[in-house]
Amino acid sequence: MYLIFSVMKILFLTDNFPPESNAPATRTYEHCKEWLEKGAEITVITCFPNYPKGKLFPGYKNKLYQVEEIDGIRVIRVWTFITPNRGTVKRILDYLSYCFAAFIASWFVKTDLIIATSPQLFTALAGYMSSVVKRRPWIMEVRDLWPESIKAVGAIDQSTIIKLLDRLVDFLYNKASSIVVVTDSFKNRMVAHGVRPEKVHIIKNGVHMHKFIPREKEEGLLKEYGLEDKFVVTYIGTHGMAHKLDFILDCAAEVKDETIHFLFVGAGAMRARLIKQKEEMGLTNCTFIDAVPKAEVVRYISISDVALVNLRKQDTFTKVIPSKIFENASMLKPILLGVEGEAKAIVENYHAGIGYEPENKEDFLEKLQIIYADKEKFAQFKEGCRDLAKAFDRKILADRMFEEAIKSTAKVNEPVFLPEKR
Repeated sequence: MYLIFSVMKILFLTDNFPPESNAPATRTYEHCKEWLEKGAEITVITCFPNYPKGKLFPGYKNKLYQVEEIDGIRVIRVWTFITPNRGTVKRILDYLSYCFAAFIASWFVKTDLIIATSPQLFTALAGYMSSVVKRRPWIMEVRDLWPESIKAVGAIDQSTIIKLLDRLVDFLYNKASSIVVVTDSFKNRMVAHGVRPEKVHIIKNGVHMHKFIPREKEEGLLKEYGLEDKFVVTYIGTHGMAHKLDFILDCAAEVKDETIHFLFVGAGAMRARLIKQKEEMGLTNCTFIDAVPKAEVVRYISISDVALVNLRKQDTFTKVIPSKIFENASMLKPILLGVEGEAKAIVENYHAGIGYEPENKEDFLEKLQIIYADKEKFAQFKEGCRDLAKAFDRKILADRMFEEAIKSTAKVNEPVFLPEKR
């Protein structure tokens, strides 16, 4: 008898994927790469790259359908209604166009298992519909709680829409074969809403440490932006409604030490407004740099002294763990954290930085002074960053997701016995 193991075929639905460089795109790509090494065949259905500006990346056209290969991953790109990441109606049209285009494209992909990642929620809806048509199990990956997160930033204030989203969320939680979440709080919330605990797997965000290696500050960048003799507090990521960066500008206005400089790198719906605020306030200790490719992020982390992570003061955000914590920790950049809950517990348990109460100016300025002036604590924070990064190694987390969630849900890991040829 021959012992044959079937090759697992995974279909992954996500509206963000490289060359886009935000956290969802990075997590999906790095997980898929690890699963390829385990022998799986991966197909990703995604949009043509345009996030966050709503403009197509060079070399791409918004066609009905295009297939390419990225590092062994088969990538199918589908037409969507492309718009900048602002404006409720246009964003909903963007989300819905991807939902239906991805659903139709999935008809032509052979797979054992479907994974659909949210937000946005309509990607998960496409995963459910595909699972029904293809009669395959599906995993709903929940990286943010909808509609809680959009309520928290006031993106939608119509109660009717919120109620409909609430019902859709509960429906999808119920229909998913398995659910993967990124925090303990997410699982607790789902269990409280009636989801069976054994159905929910916690796979937190992390970092590929070999991509974010500690290095000396890049002198060229320091000189380019006039930061040679500065203590640089850097925010890298989306400048959105959830991130409350106008609060940071208000705090920067109170910082009298000219050595401390705030660096903002990224794009998002609030960026133009933030730059206008900086100019109106006459701030000379803040610099804004447009978003850079993912491969370039390490250069900008290198010139940082401290990594700034900030969110609005909302109960919803006590349940999230921003992924930028791990990348900065891997490069030994202490975290100045304006997020309560699980994120704060991780940073403080590993002594990788210091937390302040979100939107509390006095507390922010006090904690900034500590991380700036206390050299002994600063050295301890750097060592804590090393320990934190090791504990959240992306390779280990991707392996866990494959073993604990994917294989058990797909049920294709059993060997197949074939008769010997005579």
